[in-house]
Formats: sequence, structure tokens, C-alpha cells
Amino acid sequence: MLKVKNLNVSFKMYDKALNQKIKTAIKDISIEVKDGEIHAVVGSSGSGKSILAHAILDILPNNAIISGDILYRDEKLDCKSISQLRGTDIVLIPQSVSYLDPLMKTSEQIFSKGYDKLKEEQLFETFNLKTEDARKYPFQLSGGMARRVLIMSSMITESKLVIADEPTPGLNPKLAEEVLAVFKNMSKAGKGVLLITHDIDLVAEVADRISIFYEGTILETLDVKDFLEGKDNIKHPYTKALWSALPQNEFKSIDMGELADLCKSANCPLPIDEHLYE
Repeated sequence: MLKVKNLNVSFKMYDKALNQKIKTAIKDISIEVKDGEIHAVVGSSGSGKSILAHAILDILPNNAIISGDILYRDEKLDCKSISQLRGTDIVLIPQSVSYLDPLMKTSEQIFSKGYDKLKEEQLFETFNLKTEDARKYPFQLSGGMARRVLIMSSMITESKLVIADEPTPGLNPKLAEEVLAVFKNMSKAGKGVLLITHDIDLVAEVADRISIFYEGTILETLDVKDFLEGKDNIKHPYTKALWSALPQNEFKSIDMGELADLCKSANCPLPIDEHLYE
């Protein structure tokens, strides 16, 4: 469904002396999402995961420099084609609730005119919201409620590909599991889901594949079952260290210097760049 090939994203920036600098945010990323698949991109905050989502949808700022290919249904996307697909075939669930229009009531942001009242009630019940919440403005909602509204807005479209950027922060564990179950139902219905998150434990329950994201690049992509089964099925030392750090496994931390040495000896050094995110 979606193929990203050798994607690079940099930004033109200026220092205090107005000298232009190029800051690299994403380096040589290749990733794909199949029909009926949840592909999770897992990495720490600030590693560039959201930039990947925005690059796919062509909503990066004007100072972005982009190279590589993005294909949807084997057709290479350009500015014109992605603008036609964005919001229809491909939808984004953004990370920040500030994407909600502060001047529109909840129901107006989710449904177009002439919507089905019964459908509204069913959808609000699914997300544990009351029907009176439909008449509220975003500032009247809690953070968790506002995030659920963002997710709901993607469900009423006929989209084929859903890009969810950190959809679970602010939700309690039970509600987060319910939201992820919604994504699982989307994939069962044939939709592709690119799920961007730092909560590897949570997404491992629903994802089909996981790509480990670090400092603007993908270190390793593997089936979820291989990640859950542990070290023998994991190739990259960083991914092994991530697995070992989980509470249900060894709950073992590792020094970054030691990890860098392990990666170097395995001929897969961590892509640490002193110029990244200065």
C-alpha cells in the first residue's frame, strides 16, 4: 500500500549570525505498510518519527529539503497527488490536540453536515464519551477526551491508510488498549496503519511489524513475534538492549558507551551525529 524508499529530510536553518546551516532530521529511511497491516515505528521522543509522518503527507515547512521516493499503490506521490489523497485515502491522526479547531464544537469537527445521529451516538459510546460532549468546544474537554476526538475523526472517513502519530498519550491504560483495538479492527477491515509511538509494550499487542527508530533512521524492522520472543530473534544490539530493558524481561539498563562498542563490534554502529538536533 505505502512504500517509502531512501527518504532523507533536512532543514535549512540560520544561526544568530545569520549563517545558513543544514540540519539533518531523517537519513535514508525505507519502510512500507501493507494492506491490513499495522506497522509500528517505535523510538524515543525527538528522534524524528513525526517528521516521517509529515514527510509522507507533504506537510513539512517550506525550509525542508526532501529526497527519496514515496509510493502509494505503486504510484509515486508528488505535491499534486498527495494533496488529493490527504484527508481522503490517507488520513493523519496528529500528535497534538492543538490540531482541533478551537471555534468548532466536537461533533462539527468529526462529522460533516447531514450526519447520522445514531452513528454519532454509537461512535461516542465506543470511545467512552457522552452525547453531550458532542456539543462542547475543545477547551471544555480534558486532554484524554480531546485525543479521542482526534482519533474519532479518522474513523468516519473512507480512508485506506491511517497514520497515527502518538495516539495514546494522556489515555489511561484501559482506554489506550481500547483505542489500539480500534486500530486492530481497522487493519482487519483491510486498512493499513502506520502507528508511530514510543510505547513499545502497548503496540506490541496489536502491531504486525515493528521498526526501531533512532536518531532519524531505522535500525531494524522485524515481526512483532520475533521481538517478543527475544534476543535470538533480534539482530541489532540496540534493539536487544531495548528488549532487555523492558520490565517483563531482564529490566536491565545499559551504558550508551557500552552499547556503542557492542554496535561497532557487530558492524552496525549507532548513527550518532553531533550535528543532529543542536
